[in-house]
Amino acid sequence: MTGLLPILQNLETAVIDKVVHEATASGHSISCRAGCGACCRQLVPVSIFEAEALFQWFSDLQEEQREMIEQRFHQALLALRENGILQRLLDEEWSKDEESVTRLAIDYFHARVACPFLQNENCSIHPIRPLSCREYLVTGPPALCDDPSIHDVRGVKFPFTLSRALYRLGQELEHDNRGWIPMVFLLAWGKSGLHPGEHFTGTGQEVLRIFMEHLATMASTDKGGKTSAGLMQAT
Repeated sequence: MTGLLPILQNLETAVIDKVVHEATASGHSISCRAGCGACCRQLVPVSIFEAEALFQWFSDLQEEQREMIEQRFHQALLALRENGILQRLLDEEWSKDEESVTRLAIDYFHARVACPFLQNENCSIHPIRPLSCREYLVTGPPALCDDPSIHDVRGVKFPFTLSRALYRLGQELEHDNRGWIPMVFLLAWGKSGLHPGEHFTGTGQEVLRIFMEHLATMASTDKGGKTSAGLMQAT
């Protein structure tokens, strides 16, 4: 399943192109631009399959680059600990229901801890960024993104979201209610040596069929689609 990610990213790009075109045609142009990293201070959900791929990318970097990124993750975790957010993230109870997830997501954003991959308000892993990041598209004034928990941050409507299909696969594999990890835990998770993608194997067509079956299930239950307004969708 992890090896399928480049195909899913291309599919996501095609979906986003259509969604953006429709939004623009209706007079709602996308306000997201390079240099605006407001959303990069949110609690970013990463499917365990994307986490596996990102950690492999990290492992293949030169030692100097790895040390620099490790230091950023370390500083982010320290900042979250000082704000009392880290302790709450480590408690499995916070993800039991949507209300608890939303409450923690809001408090996380208010802590103003940037994603460790954010450099000069730009995503340093933009080509391989998680699907959840790709699906977060805002059409309102950028200034409102300063606090999406109180401002009317309007996002484009998606007919379906590929990220949630990956979460569902993760839920089935790990028998939990989440199927994803917070981006800030990426390195710690990766060092555990887990390889979830290996549990969904076969030819490219076979693995893609498994994913598409889950996507169809998610699309049928998400009547009217999901929007990217407010905080990143993680449930």
